[in-house]
Amino acid sequence: MLNGLRGAMTRFFTPIARALLRLGVSPDAVTIGGTLVVVVTALWAFPTGHLLVGALVIGVFVLTDSLDGVMARQSGRSGPWGAFLDSTLDRFGDGAIFAGLVLWFTAGGDDRLTAVLALACLVLGSIVPYARARAEGLGMTASGGIAERADRLLLVLVATAAVGFGAPDVVLTVVLALLAIASAVTVVQRMSKVYRQAATQVSE
Repeated sequence: MLNGLRGAMTRFFTPIARALLRLGVSPDAVTIGGTLVVVVTALWAFPTGHLLVGALVIGVFVLTDSLDGVMARQSGRSGPWGAFLDSTLDRFGDGAIFAGLVLWFTAGGDDRLTAVLALACLVLGSIVPYARARAEGLGMTASGGIAERADRLLLVLVATAAVGFGAPDVVLTVVLALLAIASAVTVVQRMSKVYRQAATQVSE
């Protein structure tokens, strides 16, 4: 879904990236700064019930997630460190979003089911990228699946904004349930993919 917009986003961010580089801003600074904004916003706005504001602010920074990559390519600094930093800090941002929803629905939101579903998304959402990273560490691949990061973030932020705008909480409950199921299926898909590769290597 959002992954399909990468080409358009790259073209949009190219002049912004050049301007930031001329000002002396590094790609790493953009990565770290964007993550801090997402984490602070998620852990302040969501637990205090500011769902709409939180979702909108986080949504802006999620859309600009590729800016640091464009800057790195423009400056010739693209490499393993930048990719590692970006992937690692993504886990902080994703975790903060779902943790913020867990905190809200166990307190002011007073909805235990939705809180449990948000917690499930938090846990499963961390296993999805781990499965891929572990597979790649073993010389195999485990990308793909029905619920990649961009899709999960888009759905949860749209649903959170809708509830913040006045939609019933059940909207977010249903979306979180679907995301939890989709994330679990993605984990199974990636495990199955690695299993087939491992079995092929053994047979050889």
